[in-house]
Amino acid sequence: MSAAAWSLAPVRRERAWRPVFIALATLPVLGLAVFVAWPLALIVLRSFTGDDHAWTFARYATLLASPRVLQAGWHSLAMGVTVTAISVSAGFVVAFALHRSRLRGKAAMRFVLLLPILSPSLVQALGIIFLLGRAGLVHQLTGWNIDLYGFWGLVFANACYGLPQVVLIVSSSLERTDRRYYDGAEVLGASRWRQFLDITLPQCRYALVAAAFVVFTVTVTDFGNAIVIGGRYRVLATEIYAEVAGQLDFGMGAAIGTVLLLPAVLSIAVERVVARRRVRTADGAMVVQPPRNLARDTALGLMAFAALLPILATTAIVVYASFARLWPYKLGMTLANYHVNLADGFAPIVTSLEVSLLAAFVGTALLFSLALAQRRMRGSLAAACSFLALLPAAVPGLVLGIGYLVAFNDGPLSGWLYGSIAILVACNFYHYHAQGYLAMVSGLRNVPAALEEAVDCLGAGTVRRIGEVVLPYAAPTLASVFFFLFMRSMVTLSGVVFLVTPALNLAAVAVMQLDMNGSVSQAAAYATCVMVVTGLAVAAMRLAAARASMMVKRSRHVA
Repeated sequence: MSAAAWSLAPVRRERAWRPVFIALATLPVLGLAVFVAWPLALIVLRSFTGDDHAWTFARYATLLASPRVLQAGWHSLAMGVTVTAISVSAGFVVAFALHRSRLRGKAAMRFVLLLPILSPSLVQALGIIFLLGRAGLVHQLTGWNIDLYGFWGLVFANACYGLPQVVLIVSSSLERTDRRYYDGAEVLGASRWRQFLDITLPQCRYALVAAAFVVFTVTVTDFGNAIVIGGRYRVLATEIYAEVAGQLDFGMGAAIGTVLLLPAVLSIAVERVVARRRVRTADGAMVVQPPRNLARDTALGLMAFAALLPILATTAIVVYASFARLWPYKLGMTLANYHVNLADGFAPIVTSLEVSLLAAFVGTALLFSLALAQRRMRGSLAAACSFLALLPAAVPGLVLGIGYLVAFNDGPLSGWLYGSIAILVACNFYHYHAQGYLAMVSGLRNVPAALEEAVDCLGAGTVRRIGEVVLPYAAPTLASVFFFLFMRSMVTLSGVVFLVTPALNLAAVAVMQLDMNGSVSQAAAYATCVMVVTGLAVAAMRLAAARASMMVKRSRHVA
């Protein structure tokens, strides 16, 4: 081959790839346009139009003039700030105990942190009621009357739900801190406290800011805990539910939903700024190995125990209550609560399994296709595609559900979408699209560019290149994204609460319905079944990830 032909080879290969990456990107981008951008645009449009389809600010004027809505907004703000302060403080302590101590039982700590992720968000509220409610275990044992419903009950439940997310974000920052910083500080004579103030906190400051905004957004937009334990303490999420499910006023629901978009959009913007400023790990960075220190480990152990005990206690009491004969008066064990009095029995769990598997299979394929195409995109096209892929992160589940009601209740797609499994699959997948997309893009960065170029030079086709080079290295990420989508689809509530029908119910919604009907022990039984299923999914995920890692090692050995 001549020098000129050799120099033109990369250009030819790039041109050959163009139709491939266009084909890869078309379906995922079309899905984002139909199932995210369009419903979101219709929500905003609906909030600014009256019944005669004329432009108006009347709904926002009604919101500003409504003491009930203004009070709900203030309640959401106060609760969000309080939960954020508690969760970030406690989460930092737990993350510090996991990565800067010689504590034993760290595997047990990580297991407890996993419990809120394995269960519907309202499980924490159910557990608090079983423990501290008017007929709770503490009242039965001590006679204490604890005013549980309202602000402090919501704070307690949401703090339990937000704590694992803080630990996850802060842990990633602590893991990236190079041990040589601390070695240098030791040489210079800096004390442990000085090292904490001058090295640890600066390294974690952006992670703490990101965690604070994530927890605040999740808390303000949470629906599960609010509907179970909020009582008369109304928040914006329950106001949306009341307007749409109670009053069938989609316009006012859209207006409140648009207001709820603001903290989520702000959170995403701050997170992007933080991500750009976050400390990068240097090549050859050394992992911090904390020295033995009995006083430090004892103090951290006690604080971590105090932070994690509420999560363990609320989850354990829900599981125990699911076997109680008549909670809390007859605590003998029975399986009667697992014979639920819903008309469709355990059909919602089967439906949830079907929906979750479909969301995981379809979602993983679409995310892989989009991330693979994104590797070849440049300039404004890449920026636009990335923005659309991350847009769902700024849309609370309730708002997305209302958007689907507005977009697919009538129109050309309503005949085969509304009231079908397809709309539930789409809602669950696109609700968590941004997180899956970020994980997929990060995983594809592990594919060696030099190996791809070598395969190109050897004349391998596109299909062979993807199958023999990209897929083996991306296998661990594919497995983790699949099970992430599956688990979140099994436990999500806010996104699908408006989309279920009597003939097509989901497990998380069934838990809420049983609790609202007063069948709290059966609600606990249903929630326990969901936790068992998602727990088995975690075990399967670890097994799949281990096998995928073996595939990567074999590929590297062959390469």
